[in-house]
Amino acid sequence: MAYKALKAARGKPGGRDAMRMMQKMGMKVDEVANVSQVIIRTDSKDIVIEAPSVTLVTVQGQAMYQIAGGQVSESAPQPTSPAVREEDVQLVAQQTGKSLEEARKALTEASGDLAKAIIVLNGQTSA
Repeated sequence: MAYKALKAARGKPGGRDAMRMMQKMGMKVDEVANVSQVIIRTDSKDIVIEAPSVTLVTVQGQAMYQIAGGQVSESAPQPTSPAVREEDVQLVAQQTGKSLEEARKALTEASGDLAKAIIVLNGQTSA
């Protein structure tokens, strides 16, 4: 809203006054360029906004993003797999005597838990 007021005020004779007033209030408004998609993730759904107009409003150091327009769609949240570090893969392979690929698979199934992956590969329990 502030961005629209600022944009409208620029072309008018009193626009300079409006810009000064916003600066005095500690308000800065910038448009974020080249935004192709905004994703809002909640526990129950992902909200995807294609080709929106995004404005960054900064007021006294507090940043707020304003998202306008665009095509909105909702979907079930996408599961994310944990990132498995290469050092962890090597450690599990070394401790179990298994291949790097087997260690990587066990770590992925154990959600990155080193101890659980080692126990699974040693055959003491299943994931």
